[in-house]
Amino acid sequence: MKAVRIHNYGGPDVLTYEEAPRPTAGPGEVLIRVHATTVNPFDCAARAGYMHSYFNYTFPLILGTDVSGIVEEVGAGVTDFSPGDSVYTRAGVFRDGSNAEYVLAFGAEVAMKPQSLDHIHAAAIPHVTLTAWQALIEFAALAEGQTILIHAAAGGVGHIAVQLAKLRGAKVFGTASVNLDFLSELGVDEAINYATTAFEDVVSDVDVVLDLVGAETQQRSWKVLKPGGILISTVQPPSAETALAHGVRQRFLDTAPPIGPTLTEVAKMVDDGQLKLHVSTVLPLQEIQTAHEMIEARHTHGKIVLQVVH
Repeated sequence: MKAVRIHNYGGPDVLTYEEAPRPTAGPGEVLIRVHATTVNPFDCAARAGYMHSYFNYTFPLILGTDVSGIVEEVGAGVTDFSPGDSVYTRAGVFRDGSNAEYVLAFGAEVAMKPQSLDHIHAAAIPHVTLTAWQALIEFAALAEGQTILIHAAAGGVGHIAVQLAKLRGAKVFGTASVNLDFLSELGVDEAINYATTAFEDVVSDVDVVLDLVGAETQQRSWKVLKPGGILISTVQPPSAETALAHGVRQRFLDTAPPIGPTLTEVAKMVDDGQLKLHVSTVLPLQEIQTAHEMIEARHTHGKIVLQVVH
């Protein structure tokens, strides 16, 4: 099969479109013929070597977590799916991923893709939605009438988090720089241009901060939380000591909800019109280096999808 592999850590130039062995489905596994995949900030971090202490990767490595495609074969013990099914999932976090013509996934982590979406748009869902879902619903238990500040609210995780927060009945503050109109379309109650306004000057006493940026943005976020509030980060473990000093809580999102059941529920929400995925750019898999460069420039909104043509 054709795949994009890295043979060492580095910049986007280490991504190589080349021949690779096609995997076969083992017990409990599903082999998916990939129609579309994506690039997330997680993939850029893994490519650069920032994740090596968390994941025991070996080279050559195929990156990519999101996939929408067709079941090619199922392994022993898989009864929920059959060849020909249209499915989607998050795969490859701990092993070879989806930037390829075929990818393996555990059957328990696969779901039927939303019927209302094509593969391009379905591929945009898994990673960002599972991340936002766990942060807001499982960790924060965000409830009606609460307030949340979402940093990088126009990005992949951010634009889903905004919609989930509004569905939960929360008031949403969101930061961005060049995509403020997009935030308004999503339903953000107050969009903040971080290039011209310090968010801590206009936000206070929020129940939840979702930190998708890290560094000094995270440090400045402690002061806007109400006592007992929670700061959740997907990019940088928040300091337990700092949280204690501010009388608040903290969590670092480094796990995942039950993937198959959650994606099944998400698919229903998408088909019911409750959740909309924004795809800003579609590129062929061969142009993955461009996609990584766009992600690292940090001004994308929605998702970048890679189309796989067999």
